[in-house]
Amino acid sequence: MNAAQNYEELKAVALTEGITLFGAADIRPIRETFLIPNNVAARFDYAVSLGYRLARGVLDTITGAPNQIYYFHYQRANILLDQTCLKMTAAIQMKGCDALPVPASQVIDWDKQLGTLSHREIARRAGHGWYGRNNLLVNPRFGSQVRYATVLTDLPLTVDAPVESTCGSCRACRDVCPAQAITETEFRRDACHRKLKEFMKTEKIGQMICGVCLQVCPGSGNRR
Repeated sequence: MNAAQNYEELKAVALTEGITLFGAADIRPIRETFLIPNNVAARFDYAVSLGYRLARGVLDTITGAPNQIYYFHYQRANILLDQTCLKMTAAIQMKGCDALPVPASQVIDWDKQLGTLSHREIARRAGHGWYGRNNLLVNPRFGSQVRYATVLTDLPLTVDAPVESTCGSCRACRDVCPAQAITETEFRRDACHRKLKEFMKTEKIGQMICGVCLQVCPGSGNRR
């Protein structure tokens, strides 16, 4: 099979569905970290990373805490990503290969707050960005304002190179974090987690989300 052609065909599926970012990664170095049976993970050498840019208008309604319109938008973005993963899985299987779509937002290990795999790490390996001070992936164009999902596959694909960059002198996320979870030297996951649980009650939303730090995360596509 032609890896470059496979890549372009899957990319066309993603873009047709309204996906913003498409990339592919070699996952052999990290597949033992996946929370799926090792004999299943071992079948897949590649991952497709899909990214959907959240609506700037929705994010601009966030003032210090998540709200109902952001909560609804966040859910619908995840649904779009999951539906696109299903269509991509179908396209891969039509080629006689295997695929495993991983939901955009699903907790498998509640104690450690882990999903089946790290969408961020696969997105990083697929060239979508770097880890920011807020522990989210920072895309050069859209900052942290992107949701990600993943499809594992054995279909041969050309792979993208990681982005070699950092947040530099930017401290925008640190300055607005309502949990004070972002410091000069670390991201305090426990502090973030406590604030998310608080927001579920005070803002009456059914999911542990915030959005405050990503709302201010710059990128060339976010500038006015």
